[in-house]
Amino acid sequence: MNPSSRPQPTDRARYRHFIAIPTRWGDNDAYGHVNNVVYYAWFDTAVNRHLIEAGVLDIARSPVIGLVVETRCQYFSSIAFPDTVQAGLRVLHLGRSSVRYEIGLFREADPLASAVGEFVHVYVERATQRPHQIPDLVRNLLTSLG
Repeated sequence: MNPSSRPQPTDRARYRHFIAIPTRWGDNDAYGHVNNVVYYAWFDTAVNRHLIEAGVLDIARSPVIGLVVETRCQYFSSIAFPDTVQAGLRVLHLGRSSVRYEIGLFREADPLASAVGEFVHVYVERATQRPHQIPDLVRNLLTSLG
């Protein structure tokens, strides 16, 4: 692989919204850094917390919800307890019933991401689990992250 074609960490300016997530003692693994599965929980937390805090998702009652259908992560540097992670959000693609997010995970005030992931929600009717158009309030919020 050509070194110039390898993925590179992104910088903070790429993201429109940030959420602070404290690490926990139990996030560290035997190697002394946060285990890879925790990064995926942070992606889920960052996206859904933003939707909830913006008032466009009620996890118990919203008739249309986003289900995760795809995730991926590229790791660049370690994160470990007691770091506070800054999760930066942006929308890469907004379709009729799906959205692809990019999430950059930053240690404390580091200028470059320690990890960058993608997270895809497909919106469905809660009752039927069938695809549904992204609700207008959600779409308006997501547009602001593009």
